[in-house]
Amino acid sequence: MDTQKKSSWLERVEEIVTVLEGSTVGELALTEEGTEITIRRSPGMVLTNAPSPVMVAGQPVATPGAGRAPKVDKSIPVVAPLTGVYYSSASPTTPPFVNVGDMIHTGQVVALIEAMKVFNEINAEVSGRVVAIPAANGAVIQKGDALLRIEPV
Repeated sequence: MDTQKKSSWLERVEEIVTVLEGSTVGELALTEEGTEITIRRSPGMVLTNAPSPVMVAGQPVATPGAGRAPKVDKSIPVVAPLTGVYYSSASPTTPPFVNVGDMIHTGQVVALIEAMKVFNEINAEVSGRVVAIPAANGAVIQKGDALLRIEPV
């Protein structure tokens, strides 16, 4: 591929990525003249460069967390019972149902999912502390996606 075509494709991809920012599109595949590009993203995903290990002759490579026991995740996910748009609060002007660190109880409303113009309340199935909220407000979620994670108490 010549430099002009590469530049044109790069400009088009950058334009598409800009348009996709803030949208609920999770994946887009483009094919043109034998060139294929797939753009995948997750709501809230941030791209960073991973640190690379530096090797010094004769020294072992140190790995982060070496010698420590891995932390066991005992949290329980609250999963989406249906596909739809996830909302963390009842309206844009009200506070979220839950925040990371909040203590919640069984049966408490923790989110809304809009499907076919109907808002469905999502209730906690266990009591505990909210340790993560992987779902992004306003994002389309699929049945079975984790909306939040609760550490039982």
